[in-house]
Amino acid sequence: MTDAVPPPTVPPRPAQRPSERSFHGDRFVDPYAWLLDPDDPEVLPHLRQENAWTEAQTADQGDLREAIFGEIKRRTQETDLSVRVRDGAWWYLTRTEEGQAYPIHCRIPDDGTRTAPVDDPAAEQVVLDPNPMADAGEYLGLGVFDVSPDGRWLAYGIDRAGDERHLLRFRDLTTGDETADAVADVSYGFAWAADSATCWYTLIDEAERPHEVWRHVVGTDPARDVRVFHEADERFHVSVGSSRSGDVAVIGAGSAVTSESWLLDARDPTADPVVVAAREQGVEYSIAHRRDELWIVSNHGDADDFALWRAPLDGVRTAPIDAWELVLPHRLGRRLNGVEAFAGHLVVHGREGGATALWLLDPAGGDLRPFEMDDAVGTLAPGANPSFDATTYRFSYQSLATPPSVIDQDVATGERTVRKRLAVLDGFDAANYATAREWATADDGTQVPISIVWRPDAVPADSPAPCVLYGYGAYEITMDPWFSIARLSLLDRGVAFAIAHVRGGGELGRHWYEDGKFGAKAHSFSDLVACARHLCATGRTAPEVLAIRGGSAGGLLVGAATNLAPEQFRAVVAEVPFVDPLTTMLDPTLPLTVIEWEEWGDPLHDPEAYGWLKAYSPYENVRDGEGSAYPAILATAGLNDPRVGYHEPTKWVAQLRDHGHRALLKVELGAGHGGPTGRYDAWRDEAFVLAFLLRELGVA
Repeated sequence: MTDAVPPPTVPPRPAQRPSERSFHGDRFVDPYAWLLDPDDPEVLPHLRQENAWTEAQTADQGDLREAIFGEIKRRTQETDLSVRVRDGAWWYLTRTEEGQAYPIHCRIPDDGTRTAPVDDPAAEQVVLDPNPMADAGEYLGLGVFDVSPDGRWLAYGIDRAGDERHLLRFRDLTTGDETADAVADVSYGFAWAADSATCWYTLIDEAERPHEVWRHVVGTDPARDVRVFHEADERFHVSVGSSRSGDVAVIGAGSAVTSESWLLDARDPTADPVVVAAREQGVEYSIAHRRDELWIVSNHGDADDFALWRAPLDGVRTAPIDAWELVLPHRLGRRLNGVEAFAGHLVVHGREGGATALWLLDPAGGDLRPFEMDDAVGTLAPGANPSFDATTYRFSYQSLATPPSVIDQDVATGERTVRKRLAVLDGFDAANYATAREWATADDGTQVPISIVWRPDAVPADSPAPCVLYGYGAYEITMDPWFSIARLSLLDRGVAFAIAHVRGGGELGRHWYEDGKFGAKAHSFSDLVACARHLCATGRTAPEVLAIRGGSAGGLLVGAATNLAPEQFRAVVAEVPFVDPLTTMLDPTLPLTVIEWEEWGDPLHDPEAYGWLKAYSPYENVRDGEGSAYPAILATAGLNDPRVGYHEPTKWVAQLRDHGHRALLKVELGAGHGGPTGRYDAWRDEAFVLAFLLRELGVA
């Protein structure tokens, strides 16, 4: 059956079936509530009509899309190797091959010297090659990917729909055979026990919530698996993972603002989990295991930006909180995000001065040394460091203009070795691009950082440059500067790119997050508008050549900013946007709603939360076209998206058209929140968006 439909001559208009909503004395009639039901016989035909209309309206961009796709392809070294990583008796790597959509996972045996072997494809063993599993255009998500401690078994989970439900399988790497046991509806969490036969995995409930941890023995019937943990509180998601030491596995349960961990004895896998510290509302912590102690990053004791403690262990039993030793006290403005423990050292992750930071910590003396970098606007990130006995630490560095590098630093001497820098072909020269960090003044006087990249010899000399402004602003997630090969197709055509680090993210610490959520959420939207106005006031760009882009919660950001100041933008790209937040937060039967109450508020029971969500909901606050012309809008959706339902952007686009605005909707009918999975499909998807932006900005 084909998805093709005849090209429509007018924008699709879904039927209006008014449905009344009444809460806290407020009445709202929603004409498109019925679009929530994917089984309604009119839903799928409507989505196909939307795709046909979008394709027809952008048909003149076909050549430009092909040109951009070709540019991405030419700049990318399609046949390539990752840096090898030693884990146990093997060196692991991924190999990409020209024409193949997915990386091939391989390994090479260690010769006992613990030094990376010479490149010898004949010595490689293929651990997993996803390419034969999917044809071009088919969805294929790899969730679990974990080799047993003895190197024999591969556990891997495949998602075929984009709904983030994986089928867990086991492969014997000594023979290549797979066992008969398979487990459905598995989430991302997984851990091996020390015996390399027992493992733990997480299951997803009907609300798309990982809620249970189960124990399995490879080669046995999953019907005999044992449930070892169940989380009844709908606000909490469950995970499980192995420790680097190999002595314990960790069950984690977390809501938006509260966390709790349990230890599993990896050498006695049938033993019950033991709690580390009982949950306390508003208290978060993360742990790293090292011999007979835990290292814990937490905000307990009013440590708003978190502090680091050392806690003694008796087996898998943690000393009470009052016996923990404070190692790195809380310091406002220095946000600690986590810690990694190794046999001889620790590495602390965090932020300082609005930038990413890594610190090397001596567990014996407490000496703390930062990983110094030359460019404060760049991004440091932990790399792959699976070996507990490692004497080097691997991390990555990139910026808006600098391709990512994989770097090893000797823990004792500080000497660094660049193992790999992303190859960018077709004449790329990082010296051709410039970056800057600027600050916009928000309505309340707050200074909001902006990261900017442009190509000086390509931007107009006598007029404002076209610009794409990106934002997110939720969950304390940071949008740190990152390099993009695809973005070069904008920069080389004279389009600048900027990131608005709005409140609601975590760029400037916990207070930056808290000042952009609940009743303060409106700060995120006004911050984005302030950043746009700053870029225009400084002459970098102008409203007629300025676009905004955001995805998921960032889609809410750009949608609300469009309602707030439609005259400020020429185009909007909202990818899988959370644009009907009040309706979703009122329905606890929808996936993720209950846990999201701690991020957005609970409008079902709290009239105040209802009020602020209603005030900024993009869907409920679209202005009429007369006197407030909106920018051109492109929205995307995934039919199988478990995070933001396809119905939200679909309803929003219908509402925009009802108010006289121009909006397009592109729906992935076989994918979820992340869009297409194969790299060539992903490149074409990005080329589609970039072509839309370039055409609307008048560049091509």
